[in-house]
Amino acid sequence: MARGVAGAQAGASKQPTGTAPPAAGPEAGRGEAVGPLERGLDVLRVMADSAEAVRPGDLVRATGLARSAVDRIAATLVHLGYLRAEGRDLVLAPRLMEFGNAYLDASGLSRALRPSLERLTRTLDESVSAIVLDGCDARIVGTAVPPGRVIPLGFRVGDLLPSERCAAGAVLATGWDPPTHEAWRARRAADPLDAGFPAVPTRPTAPRPERTEADFASWTTAAAANGWALDDQLVAPGLVALAVPVRDPDGRPVCAISVLAHTSRHSADDLRAHALTEMNRAAQDIADALYGTSRPLPAAPPPAAPAYADAKPELGPSFLQALARGLAVLTALGGQRGGLTLAEAAEAAGLSYQSARRNLLTLSELSYVEQHGRRFLPGPRVLELGYARLSTLTLADIARPHLADLVARVRESASLAVLDGAEVRYVARVATGQITSARITPGTRLPAYATSMGRVLLADLPRAQWPERIRSLRPQALTPHTLTSPEALTAAFAHAADDGFALVEQELEAGLRSLAVPVRDRSGRAVAALNVAMHAGPESPEQTRDTMLSALRACAARVEADLALASAHAPVETG
Repeated sequence: MARGVAGAQAGASKQPTGTAPPAAGPEAGRGEAVGPLERGLDVLRVMADSAEAVRPGDLVRATGLARSAVDRIAATLVHLGYLRAEGRDLVLAPRLMEFGNAYLDASGLSRALRPSLERLTRTLDESVSAIVLDGCDARIVGTAVPPGRVIPLGFRVGDLLPSERCAAGAVLATGWDPPTHEAWRARRAADPLDAGFPAVPTRPTAPRPERTEADFASWTTAAAANGWALDDQLVAPGLVALAVPVRDPDGRPVCAISVLAHTSRHSADDLRAHALTEMNRAAQDIADALYGTSRPLPAAPPPAAPAYADAKPELGPSFLQALARGLAVLTALGGQRGGLTLAEAAEAAGLSYQSARRNLLTLSELSYVEQHGRRFLPGPRVLELGYARLSTLTLADIARPHLADLVARVRESASLAVLDGAEVRYVARVATGQITSARITPGTRLPAYATSMGRVLLADLPRAQWPERIRSLRPQALTPHTLTSPEALTAAFAHAADDGFALVEQELEAGLRSLAVPVRDRSGRAVAALNVAMHAGPESPEQTRDTMLSALRACAARVEADLALASAHAPVETG
């Protein structure tokens, strides 16, 4: 685990960041069967780099692939859940995060980093990042921001920074080998303006290569001597950063902890005086968590994705088995801290030994997988596959496409809401075009006791809290049907808790019926509720339940699956 835990040891096989991967060849047992895997990863990279939805024609132009190849790749990725089709557009789906999650699980980094990063950001009241070497550049693998900051600074997990423009890059470069230096020179020659780094401002003019090399060498030498590096507005105007290394037992930097501040709050020297002591303490705590025996990290949970399942009989020639198998291998590697052996990867992915071997060789050559001894684990480069964009999704973002699918199926309006004191607050809604559709928008608040979503959320509270919560709700009769007595509301909560749904009939407004189910997080707590609302027409409430409940529960399950992936290593904003 030593050097591989954060992907910090760059090998000669890694191509410079921002350049195209090497073409596939027949060496090392690789065959034509792995070609679809490479092309599928090309498509995912293009999708991840695009700020907007992408159409197949855009992918043809960006990748140089034939339209027929793009259509088959897209159909396979949509079927696997990594992309979503919205009309003629393709967009990234939260399930794509399972590749980045596999890296964070197998490396053990996220669980080691999170407590220290959160403690450090509270102590310093500044944004904090954890950064590892990815090829010759710096990849963000963990973040924490001060609570309550209106415009928090910082990068996203998955963002890539040029090493010569960030303090973390100087710290990590103290451990570079000659091939990494050569890759860095090639990357700068290919992209002198840093146009391939969306997370940082593009340079207005190309710097002189010899000047950049001399300056970076001097900066790296100072970082090695001092044990820290200071960035005074190199990564972006108005920002200063301080970075310190997290070292393995042999003293090599496997990760850098970086604190970022605005010049209106700290000068570079002020930031060092303010933060260095606490940062060194945090770096040691992280090293202890990664390598110490007194506080071992728990094993990573098994990957969320099932083993490979052949969809060829269902989809026919549009399904690319080789692509699906390769991605199944990549996901499977996250099932154990430290990665898997080849035989373990084959078993976890549900593939033959030879199939797993071919795919691991391809993924290794493309720098998505690293090999340490007999074990393979995902490298930090997998985070380039959309992780930065998807890590900023809110619960409303995650739920909205599933609400749209539900509305298309049941032809009634659907909403998502959270509990906010005595009220439910709507955070997402997809309405039908029917004349009876309620005029509710995100941000609308309604009394929790008289709504189906409020009932399932209140029912999820510990039962000992129900009497006090009912008193605090101060229920009033909004219609002749509204339940207001403590006994009636307690019974309604109990039914919702036992049944897993709530049906409210004309209690909020005459003529309005709604049915709701909870949406639960990874711990099983109801963080939101999902409902369908409709006119209370001639159909009985029981008929509505029988007609709508299964579709509503299926929608909630899809939201929960995406939420589990998105929140595996960082909280998702639910409000």
